[in-house]
Amino acid sequence: MVTKTIFRKIAKLHEDLELKINEMYDENDMLKVAEKSLILIDNSIRQLKSLVSAHHFENLGEEIHFFKKLKPKFISKFIYYSTVLDVESHKPNVGNKALKKYYEAEQRKLEKFYAEQSDFYSYYRREATYLDHKVFVRDSYDLKMKLSLGFYNFDTSFTTSHDQLIAKFMANEKFDQYLKKQIDGLSDRDSSKSTSPLVWSASKVGLIELVYALYHMRCFNGGNVELSEVIKSVEKSLDTDLGNFHKTIFEIRNRKQGPTKFLNIVSDNLSQHFQNIEGGVTYA
Repeated sequence: MVTKTIFRKIAKLHEDLELKINEMYDENDMLKVAEKSLILIDNSIRQLKSLVSAHHFENLGEEIHFFKKLKPKFISKFIYYSTVLDVESHKPNVGNKALKKYYEAEQRKLEKFYAEQSDFYSYYRREATYLDHKVFVRDSYDLKMKLSLGFYNFDTSFTTSHDQLIAKFMANEKFDQYLKKQIDGLSDRDSSKSTSPLVWSASKVGLIELVYALYHMRCFNGGNVELSEVIKSVEKSLDTDLGNFHKTIFEIRNRKQGPTKFLNIVSDNLSQHFQNIEGGVTYA
C-alpha cells in the first residue's frame, strides 16, 4: 500500500474518531466520557498501528510527517482522557475552595513537566525541524538527547524517540484548558446571563457547517477544545439551539451536493459584494 493511501485512511480514521468522541459529550459525567472515549481511542490506535508498523515510507519526509504530525493526534487523545480519568476519579469530595486547590495542584504539575522538558518544548513550539531526522524517524536517535526512561520498552516499528513527547505536549495543552474550565466553574462569583444582541437567522445546518470548518482549521483555542464546547459557546452567543449536531455533520459529509454548500454560498456572496463595490454599486 502506498503512503498516500495510508495517509488518506489515517485522516478518515481520525475524523471518525473525533466525531464519535464528541458524541460522548452528550453525557454530563466526565468519568463516563473519559472511559468510553478511551475505548474508542484504543481501537483507533490499534488500527493505526496495523497500517504503519510494517510499512516502509518512501522517504524521510513522509516518515517524519507521520510521527511528528499524525500519530501524536491519536496518542495525545489517549493521554488526555487517561489523565482526566485519573484526576476526576481521585477528586476529593470537598467544598469548592479545596477543590479549586486540587485542580491548581494539577496545574503546577504541568508547569513542572514543561520546566523539565523546556528544551524540546521550545523546539515544538517554534515548529523547528533541524532535529526531525533524528527524533521522528524509526531506529534513529541521539543518545546525547534526553530520552524517555522507558524508551527501550517501546515497539520500534511504531515508535520514534520523541513522538510520544509531542503527544504529551498536545495532551497537556488540552488538559490545561480543562483545568482552567473546572477552576472557573468553581468561582464563587455568580455568572449573570446576558441576552445576546445577535440571533442566528440563517439555516442551522449552515451554521454547523461553518463552525465545523472553523473547528477543523483550529480557529478556536489553537485546536485545544472539544467540538461540543465550541457548539455550546456558539449556541449561547447566537441564542440558538443546534440540536443533534453530530447527526447533522454526518449528513453534511455525505450529502450529494458536497459538504461545503453553505460555505460556497458565503464565498460567492462575499465575492459578489466586493464586485458590486468595485462596480460603483452602493447600498442604503
